[in-house]
Amino acid sequence: MFRTIRTLLRLLSIARTLARYDALAPLETSGVAPGILWLARLLSRRRAEGRPGQKLARALTALGPSFIKFGQALSTRADLLGEQAARDLAELQDRLPPFDSVTARASIEQEIGRQVSDIFAEFDDKPISAASIAQVHLAVTRPDAEESEGRPVAVKVLRPGIEAAFERDLELFYWLAEVVERTQPKLRRLKPVEVVRLFDETVRIEMDLRMEAAAASELAENFRDDLTYRVPAIDWQRTSRRVLTMDRIGGIRMDDREALLAAGHTLETVLTRAAAIFFNQVFRDGFFHGDQHPGNMFVDSDGAITAVDFGIMGRLDPKTRTYLADMLMATLASDYQRLAEVHVEAGYLPIGPAVATFAQALRSVCEPISGRPLNKISFARLLGQLLQLTEAFDMPVQPQLLLLQKNMLMAEGVSRGLDPSLNIWALAQPLIEDWMRAERGPETRLREGAKDLITVVERLPKLLADVEKAAADMASGGLRLHPETLKAVGADNNNGVWHLRALWFAVTLLALLLALD
Repeated sequence: MFRTIRTLLRLLSIARTLARYDALAPLETSGVAPGILWLARLLSRRRAEGRPGQKLARALTALGPSFIKFGQALSTRADLLGEQAARDLAELQDRLPPFDSVTARASIEQEIGRQVSDIFAEFDDKPISAASIAQVHLAVTRPDAEESEGRPVAVKVLRPGIEAAFERDLELFYWLAEVVERTQPKLRRLKPVEVVRLFDETVRIEMDLRMEAAAASELAENFRDDLTYRVPAIDWQRTSRRVLTMDRIGGIRMDDREALLAAGHTLETVLTRAAAIFFNQVFRDGFFHGDQHPGNMFVDSDGAITAVDFGIMGRLDPKTRTYLADMLMATLASDYQRLAEVHVEAGYLPIGPAVATFAQALRSVCEPISGRPLNKISFARLLGQLLQLTEAFDMPVQPQLLLLQKNMLMAEGVSRGLDPSLNIWALAQPLIEDWMRAERGPETRLREGAKDLITVVERLPKLLADVEKAAADMASGGLRLHPETLKAVGADNNNGVWHLRALWFAVTLLALLLALD
């Protein structure tokens, strides 16, 4: 009872803020709590200018850290908000006033167990950035037994009380999502509870800075032999759950065109490297930086691209990467029937008569761009149209792909901003083709088929044991079959033996082929 009252009062406060910024449209469209929305409009005067997405971004900023992060998560949902609103939310700035340095120092000392003056020879009390979850200070380490001289580092410190603030707001987000799923059947395919759960998991990882440190370490390991991409080294001795220390980096923001040119960088080289890095993270490793906006990407004096802020990372399992590659191959070949079938194989589209219609719908979206130069194609627009198709065919949204879609849009925006005549996907095309030949060519498919057959064969002993047990049970009277079933089993017995022999023959043949490769 008290929880419901507290939730309703909190919802009214939020609705009033949204109304003050004239940003109630998303809730009104969803049909959630119409009485509260009516009261909020009655109690709040609307004086706001700009597009709906811009109004919503300002309102979420006013509502605080949880809502800023949630707005950034919503920027991946063009299917929910529309293309323009999603783009407006993607520009939502995660900037808040800093908390005082006394609190920052106290947090560091409590977490590391030593005085700040014993840990750092220098510590700048004025943070260089302050976001919704943490702020960053510059420092220089104090020499110790392992290092003869200090190193310039960046120290990230969590905001005080941030965990409790997120817990309170997450409770509300779950409540709203559950209400939407119960009362709005047409919105269930958007999986609102699953979206909130994914946001919940992401934020909890972000609030444990050891997880961010581990993500940076894994990313650095993946690119240890690649001199075009650098990840700051983690100082594990000065890192804990609420404090993260890493090497300080320098460079020019990825979107600062004039500064890059003045420093002598070639824009095509910068974008080619960015394309290769993005491709390798997604397809080669299945582990990618999940927030690759220009403020997190820098170009150093050697032309290498350096990343910061590893709190949000994305993962794609091998099977998903395979489906994405098959979709890409079918799209490049303009084989829309195959493209629709891959959606079925991936479980994104139910099998049935709708497959042919879905193939026709895919053709209607893709044919207008077929054969056009990549720098003339807006993938943001294409993505929006494809997301509309998912709604028309009642396809469930795939949360694991939302972060990838968001980063694709960010990459495209940086590419067009630096040089409209270039396109990051055109630069990545040779890598994509090489990877598809290596990973999706006939030899690879043969190997995958062999693995699947071997897996089946490995399960045969257990299957045969189960059959023998069932036969023993039947013989002892513990299992009785209908007479017609027994007759059918007897008739099919010889066929079963030949099926087993054929399976072993196929496995042997594939093994020989692989041995001759």
